[in-house]
Amino acid sequence: MLTEDQITALIDTVRRVAKAEIVPHFRNLGALEIDAKSAPDDLVTVADRAAELAISQAVHDILPEAAIVGEEAVSADKTVLARVKEPGLCVVIDPIDGTWNYANGIATFGVILAVIENGVTVFGLLYDPSYDDWIMATKGAGAVYCKSDGSRQALTLSPPPDALSDTFGFVGLYLFSRERQAKLATTLPAFRRTMTLRCSCHEYRMLAQGTSQFCLNGMLNVWDHAAGVLIYEEAGGVARLLDGRPYNPAMRKGHLLTAASERLWEELAELFAG
Repeated sequence: MLTEDQITALIDTVRRVAKAEIVPHFRNLGALEIDAKSAPDDLVTVADRAAELAISQAVHDILPEAAIVGEEAVSADKTVLARVKEPGLCVVIDPIDGTWNYANGIATFGVILAVIENGVTVFGLLYDPSYDDWIMATKGAGAVYCKSDGSRQALTLSPPPDALSDTFGFVGLYLFSRERQAKLATTLPAFRRTMTLRCSCHEYRMLAQGTSQFCLNGMLNVWDHAAGVLIYEEAGGVARLLDGRPYNPAMRKGHLLTAASERLWEELAELFAG
């Protein structure tokens, strides 16, 4: 497990790098500073690359024994992803989660950092550069919302509404196959409201704070979910694959369902699986 000094150093690193490399470029990017990766809406910016490099260098100093997996490093070399499965410590970095929002001037983006030890996530951080606040969790110690002034609030989920028609959740249809999208779309009228923020960082923050009750996700990128699942579970939420398997950071395929209670998870799993 990490020491308190190491956790503080990781948080300070993310805050410092966001201030230096991310915030100055927001709404200040030139056309040549934005590139597409796997699709026209899968974007990377000069800020993503600079932030990942700076965070990675600092992590190496804080945890010299740890392997490092960054989203942009994996984009350049898929073999980097195998480090998540290796014994010992691994730090996973999403330098700007919600890059499409960031590149288009929408202030719904964040930095995600997770520390995995022997295949188990032991620390997670969801940081918002716009407001310099964050939600974090250490395995077994609960989830906490932290402000830049030093104030903290422990996060514990309240029971979700009894009726599905009163629930609010995230369903990113675009993350599923075309055939699956059509089937999932027929379930959406069952809820009060469904949407997507195109940003796992803020979706998990809203889940952990209880302002949404569920999320169904069709992609298992470790940089999107390792930190968020730990934080949500530490707040009292349930996170499993739709087929019932427990989530672990090494998973690459499957549909991840998170819900504010076991009862709600079971009800949603039956609806979505059908």
